[in-house]
Amino acid sequence: MVKHIELTNFIRKNVNIEDDDLKIVLSYFKTIKKKKNEILLSKGKNSQVSYFVKKGCLRLFYIDEKGKDVTRYIAFENQFATELVSFITNQPAQETIQAVESSELLYINHDDFRHLMKIIPKWKDFYSIYLEKAYVNNSKRLMSFTTLNASERYNQLFKINPKIVKRIPNKIVASYINISQETLSRIKSKI
Repeated sequence: MVKHIELTNFIRKNVNIEDDDLKIVLSYFKTIKKKKNEILLSKGKNSQVSYFVKKGCLRLFYIDEKGKDVTRYIAFENQFATELVSFITNQPAQETIQAVESSELLYINHDDFRHLMKIIPKWKDFYSIYLEKAYVNNSKRLMSFTTLNASERYNQLFKINPKIVKRIPNKIVASYINISQETLSRIKSKI
């Protein structure tokens, strides 16, 4: 039986890695369970861990200058989540990571992650692909805020990632697509 089958499949979907190297990578991941609404990383703390969601959902959010909760990223099953800027720079996190649902996670600490990049070239390739995809997703999302109206953003989200609309509370969905809850309610009532 393969340890961490979900993570194995995710890695193999992105890079062609030898079985022995994959075993080494997987050996660095540990399992943790978090309850709904539990905070995994608070703003101001250093992000020293990268999470892979086996079951459940995590979100990354920050509080803007007006005190508004802004969700920047939502990770469901078979996705990674980390406060990437802090993880890379070792500076205090500007975002908080929260379990939106009860979640089962795999995690790896920063030092082990970096060590794997030194000893397993395909892990470095995997990380490069991950960073590229994160950049593309963030760019597209940011562009949607200036090129699409609220209804178009909601419809695009529903088309691209219906899980967010179906599993996440409206308050978080609204903050993710940068609209008010009232606007979201109006949009949903017309559908």
